[in-house]
Amino acid sequence: MDQGSRQDRVVGAVVGSAVGDALGAPFEFGPAGVYTTRFPEGVGAMCGGGGWDPGEATDDTQMAVLVGESLLERDGLDLADMFGRFRRWAAGEPKDIGLQTEYVLTSGDPWDVAAALHFQVEGRAAGNGSLMRAATSAVYFARADGPEPAARAATMDAALPGALAAVHDDQRERWASVLTPDWHPGLATEFNGAVWPCLGTAVWALRTTHTFEAALAAAIDVGGDTDTVAAVTGGLAGAVHGRGAIPSRWTEPLHVPLPGFGDRVLRTAQLTALARNLDSHRS
Repeated sequence: MDQGSRQDRVVGAVVGSAVGDALGAPFEFGPAGVYTTRFPEGVGAMCGGGGWDPGEATDDTQMAVLVGESLLERDGLDLADMFGRFRRWAAGEPKDIGLQTEYVLTSGDPWDVAAALHFQVEGRAAGNGSLMRAATSAVYFARADGPEPAARAATMDAALPGALAAVHDDQRERWASVLTPDWHPGLATEFNGAVWPCLGTAVWALRTTHTFEAALAAAIDVGGDTDTVAAVTGGLAGAVHGRGAIPSRWTEPLHVPLPGFGDRVLRTAQLTALARNLDSHRS
């Protein structure tokens, strides 16, 4: 594999996810067609709104950064360390935090039982938070001698059966239903804050468009949980189309505050470095 192409794609995955997050945040819980209404000419901008500054990434990217930094600093998956970083972040009063995430991180329960105890009480555990912060770990665990972080659009359908084969038997049929080529967001049986329609919408957006920009526009236009759906779409589209396909008008204002960690703010250059370090950790 061409190393330049690989680096373009791993950076595209991490930066693309952050861009999608920041682009979609102002439209969260909006109706279908919200993006096209705001940008009828199709040239979207980091407009800000809804409490977000233009280009400001939300909890989606903030948590993804913490995942990536934990993987690098602990030389692999250290769940206790990652949970501790999440708790510190939650204590920093981020502008936005998912209800289930907040409950688990502020419950005071140990890292290895907090989520299970919450599930016993609420019976809910299918939010899309697991997807919104996945870009950094996807890059970290992608094999350097294996497939690229995401298949090109032309081969994505060929790659999905292998991914589905890794899903637990009890969940495989549910996931397969939203990843079929004929699925579209109108067939969703849950709000896209749930994990299944969130990923299904991101894959649909990638399948039905030909550029990074068009994929994000399609994802945000679905409405609903637009920051997370766009973050997931941006991660996939960035891996498919590469960092070079992400317009500078989106990357230049991009910034990721890290509540609980002083005055740290990551920008595109820092996200690029993070992505490259995650990809090169095995060398």
